[in-house]
Amino acid sequence: MALYFRGASNTLANYYSEIPAMIDGVTMNTRLLLATTAVLCATALPVRADIYKCTGSDGHVTYSNMGDKNCKRLSLDPLPASSPAARPTAKTPSPAGFPKVEEGAQKARDNDRRRILEGEMSAEQSNLQQAKKALAEQEAVREGGERNYQRVLDRLQPYKDKVALHERNIEAIQSELSRLR
Repeated sequence: MALYFRGASNTLANYYSEIPAMIDGVTMNTRLLLATTAVLCATALPVRADIYKCTGSDGHVTYSNMGDKNCKRLSLDPLPASSPAARPTAKTPSPAGFPKVEEGAQKARDNDRRRILEGEMSAEQSNLQQAKKALAEQEAVREGGERNYQRVLDRLQPYKDKVALHERNIEAIQSELSRLR
């Protein structure tokens, strides 16, 4: 498509002839690409191939997608597109000869475990309070050689790590306590 402008330079005509036809800001090439993609996606079908089990004269078994006189066509069911993972059962039955614990003995064990976990919880909470106190004390101290703020952060990091450790321990103990019967 050549455009001729009276009195206009030839370069202006070349510039306008190179602009592709546009509709609503989208080029025709883009529209053609989108239409082609839509048609291909709509016609896409699952692929299926026949599988043959071939047994050679020496007894060697080979699987192939092309069969001959020594081959037998296999009938395979298609795999599902995606299957959810199998969930484990809540309680698995014990084997017949497996020793059983009496209910009273199990309750005593559970109570002992709860008492131990509660003791650990109180110890961790006091350790957390001490770690927070040590961190606050270190944050209040400003040494003369720490003109660079990164040095202050480096000095405080072990104290912050201790606080985080005790917080994680408390979360873990709370999780264990919530799982008790």
